Amino acid sequence: MISAAWAPRLLSLLRIVAGLLFLAHGTQKLLGFPASASGGGPEMLSLPWIAGVIELVAGALITLGLFTRPAAFLASGTMAFAYWLAHAPRDFFPVNNGGDAAILFCFVFLYLAAAGAGPWSLDANRRG
Repeated sequence: MISAAWAPRLLSLLRIVAGLLFLAHGTQKLLGFPASASGGGPEMLSLPWIAGVIELVAGALITLGLFTRPAAFLASGTMAFAYWLAHAPRDFFPVNNGGDAAILFCFVFLYLAAAGAGPWSLDANRRG
């Protein structure tokens, strides 16, 4: 068993890993890294482009633990919107519609919006 004393540190690790994964979606959409099979990025100001900007900026903020609560809340809402707009119409079951990552991101970020960044964060450092 992991000691309960580790819970705040594991919150920080969850935040860092989720933030990096989210950031990678943004860099792929907007910067072409890592390269995707579909090639070019979305048209500027399209919904996928706006999602990419949110993924890039919120992903970076969440990873650093800076303004974590508002960034995570925005990211959570973005993933809920993405799920219902892009995934749910394809199939009822998330495993079939490719939306399981969007659902996980949505609820992990909703948790971070409530719980905060944890001790290993710039937010915690700013509070002193």
